[in-house]
Amino acid sequence: MTTLLTQSYWPAEKSTGVRDITLPGLLREAAEEFPDKLALVYGAKNPENRRHWTYAEFLADVEQGARALLAHFSPGDRIAVWAPNSANWVILQQAVAMAGMVVVAANPAYKTHELEFVLRHSGAVGLFYVKNYRGANLEPVVQTALGTATNVKTLVTPDTWEAFLDSGDPEAKLPDINPTDPVQVQYTSGTTGFPKGAILHHKGIVNEATFVGERTAMGPDGVCINAMPMYHIGGGAVTELQTISAKGTYVVMPAFDPALTLELFETYRGTHSLMVPTMLLAVLEHPDAATRDMSSTQTIMSGAAPVSEALVKRVIERWGCQFSILFGQTEMHGVTNQTRVTDSPEDQARTVGQPLPELEMKIIDVDTGEIVPVGVQGEICARGYQNMLGYDQLPDQTAATIDPDGWLHMGDLGTLDERGFLRVTGRLKDMIIRGGVNLYPREIEEVLAGHHDFAELVVLGVQSEKWGEEVAAVVRLRDGCTQPDPAELKSWCRERISAHKTPSRWYFTEAYPQTPSGKIQKFVLLDQITSGELEAVVAPSSQADQQGRESVAQ
Repeated sequence: MTTLLTQSYWPAEKSTGVRDITLPGLLREAAEEFPDKLALVYGAKNPENRRHWTYAEFLADVEQGARALLAHFSPGDRIAVWAPNSANWVILQQAVAMAGMVVVAANPAYKTHELEFVLRHSGAVGLFYVKNYRGANLEPVVQTALGTATNVKTLVTPDTWEAFLDSGDPEAKLPDINPTDPVQVQYTSGTTGFPKGAILHHKGIVNEATFVGERTAMGPDGVCINAMPMYHIGGGAVTELQTISAKGTYVVMPAFDPALTLELFETYRGTHSLMVPTMLLAVLEHPDAATRDMSSTQTIMSGAAPVSEALVKRVIERWGCQFSILFGQTEMHGVTNQTRVTDSPEDQARTVGQPLPELEMKIIDVDTGEIVPVGVQGEICARGYQNMLGYDQLPDQTAATIDPDGWLHMGDLGTLDERGFLRVTGRLKDMIIRGGVNLYPREIEEVLAGHHDFAELVVLGVQSEKWGEEVAAVVRLRDGCTQPDPAELKSWCRERISAHKTPSRWYFTEAYPQTPSGKIQKFVLLDQITSGELEAVVAPSSQADQQGRESVAQ
């Protein structure tokens, strides 16, 4: 598009077209064209534990998995996956899609009440999970959750995986699937204290990922090194399907490890990767970065948190590669905006690029709903095939998010320039983005409200060089209570909420700044924190605790 905009409206950019295609259709295309090409690698830390699949082998295992699923479940059933990254995660996800079922992706860092809610709310009838994660025994968590999530009838663990695969009928007919059939329920943390399940369809995640791959110039020679969690839209849709669409090689890491990332790039001649800024910094600053061969690197993608111009330039200069910034949200099947590899480092750092093809975008006045002139801040709205089907079992919240004209209100504030480049300036929703993970204060506040010393509390995000934002809590204590020890607060929280949601900074106040109507002014609190008027109390962090908090990177 060469016409300069005067209003903040971007008409859908035409392309080769949005395909009516499904996940199994995409995989079958790749297997037919490149049956003997390396398709999938499990990049275990110990090379002896690594496994490799050609596209023909990948497809065969997915078909076997789909038939096994059909022996236990029916098309349309919800299948929950509560496990860290593995090649089996990828195969299972593809098999669920091929069987006409729906993946319910669950963060393996969930605590009991979080897993229980997702299982019960989604109506999942099967649960695939690992027994141990980061040294913790997950069996008691599962058994407790099943006490109320009685809809779950079948459990599968790595110990029973092979037997499960063998349980299918090799002659069973696989179902016909429509491109707009649901394929995933991705839970996003909700402002009401519980997450909302965004229902995604085949057509949305396949085409969106294909367009992302086109902007990163990925082709059949592409090798994507992925440490993004498979339960996250970035791992379980964007990187995986981008690679299959390009008919490249997908190397999935069990967890983020900067040394392993460097080694896998060297060993498999990695060309592409999606890493949030904290991951990029860890890789760049690792001692092995000076000796590993990264010359095969073609394009590094980043996003989910602000990416500085200095970091963009550092990556480009260090690895001699191209860079691409991604922006979007789960409700839009992942990415809505993306910089091209030919965009300047300034545009890479100061904007999130133009909308993907076939997607309309506008910026509207928050009060009037009218489109604003270019450069004027307003709410970001998008419309197109990428719209989610809706929030699972939440028609009112779906209607509040997708208006009658089909515009999805993203809840973010931003501006469009005359070229259609989007700059994100804030959030209508009080979302905190910590290391690429979206966290919502209300959910955390409801847990912290259970502390007997707290009269009132506010959770908000404060700037962090490493994480983009960190979780902070501003607390007003009950009369007569003394300020708790931060180490004790951390321990108390860790028993009740995921590590990455636990506040890392605590502030104590006797009164909150309020509007005349009594609403707490969070922006004033942030000013008080920035100016030093409120001083942080920080608990000491051990190495083990730090590893436990790196939820997205791992």
